[in-house]
Amino acid sequence: MLFDKQTYVERRAKLRQRVGSGLILLLGNNDAPMNYPANAYKFRQDSSFLYFTGQHREGLALLIDADSNEEWLLGDDISLDDIVWFGAVDSVADLAAQSGIAHSAPMSKLTEMTEKVQKQGRTLHFLPPYRHDTMIQLMDLTGIHPHDQRAKASLELIHAVIDQRATKSAAEVAEIERAMDIGYEMHTTAMRLCREGVTEQHIAGTLAGIAQSRGCITSFQTILSMHGEIQHGYPSPRPLEAGRLMLCDAGAETNENYCSDNTRVTPISGKFTQRQRDIYQAVLAAHDHVVEIARPGLKWWDAHFAAARVITEHLKDLGLMRGNTDDILANGAHAMFFVHGLGHMMGMDVHDMEGLGQIYVGFDDEVRPRLDQFGTNCLRCGRRLQEGFVMTDEPGIYFIPALIDEWRGKGINKEYINFDLVNTYRDFGGIRLEDDLLITADGCRYLGDKRIPIKPDDVEAYIAR
Repeated sequence: MLFDKQTYVERRAKLRQRVGSGLILLLGNNDAPMNYPANAYKFRQDSSFLYFTGQHREGLALLIDADSNEEWLLGDDISLDDIVWFGAVDSVADLAAQSGIAHSAPMSKLTEMTEKVQKQGRTLHFLPPYRHDTMIQLMDLTGIHPHDQRAKASLELIHAVIDQRATKSAAEVAEIERAMDIGYEMHTTAMRLCREGVTEQHIAGTLAGIAQSRGCITSFQTILSMHGEIQHGYPSPRPLEAGRLMLCDAGAETNENYCSDNTRVTPISGKFTQRQRDIYQAVLAAHDHVVEIARPGLKWWDAHFAAARVITEHLKDLGLMRGNTDDILANGAHAMFFVHGLGHMMGMDVHDMEGLGQIYVGFDDEVRPRLDQFGTNCLRCGRRLQEGFVMTDEPGIYFIPALIDEWRGKGINKEYINFDLVNTYRDFGGIRLEDDLLITADGCRYLGDKRIPIKPDDVEAYIAR
């Protein structure tokens, strides 16, 4: 357990008070087989279950009665056969005591306890499931088909969990910074390996090995590609080519499931061309502007469009865009180049709590997502910042041939985009620069003890060592 028992007791008390009534059910994860039952992926606990219990063992469930204040940890003790193969582990009763949970019971009791509550007409609160074995378990408990479970998940519980997990304690920030330290080593290693002839997969595999050598995992599947214009450009066996750029978007996840997430772009030949440097500086200026303005009370929606404004002005200076900037932003012409949102919340999930529903995590009654405009529809967050939030700051500029052809062919935003010049960039790729920010009382700060080189001169100097 990462924190002391009292931390988990207090978290559950706050959750119980916020939900108010009914029975709260939090299901832990089970082992997930890769190709046959005994050959499983590395176990990863459900984040919300871990947040409220601190327990990593598979096959557990937490029940909290918000009316009687009773709490139960349910699960089956392992058999002698399991002990032979995997070693002895604490009993479920011992795990409950470690977490400050008064009662424990075998998993077979879960059906009896949930049925009793539903027969009484009381609400059974559950979160939206994302694993199919959990969906089947929920269907057995509630009769709700997996297709309907996300829609019928408890909004009271969703909002209560988000409110608690969104604001990070000092101890949580310290754990995130442990992930940042591993991420620093991953990214600086990628920079050192970045040279003509080395394959994308070799570099990405080396980064995964760094995380695993710390007993950890990558916080998401590493994005590493010469095709930086592809948002999820996973590594291929292709050797790196001179004159191109390598985009690396990668992070680490600690044993306690706290994450890091950074993106850097490295010139494969060791030096940026002038054209590459111009686009890089535009992205860096947008990135740095967000650091200057991010603070409690700022709407992340406004931070996104502030970054988009900086990018637009730079692209106008380069002749790639033209016209009034306010009109460009209102019509979404900037999204030809900046196709995604500025960033997302981060914590125990790299896209923190996204499984609970991004509309609830990233937005509120004041700021709602806009789904009718290309680019703007990809914002993962727009809500007002609060002290203790952890946000990713990741603007980018991309030259996507299919998108260029689509817009040019249909004349979309032709009054704002110099398509003739843009077309000469169609083999450029893309640039994204990403850091993780902690929102403080009067502003923000970078997370991590060491900063991955980001200024173009510093990147060149680093890889030349």
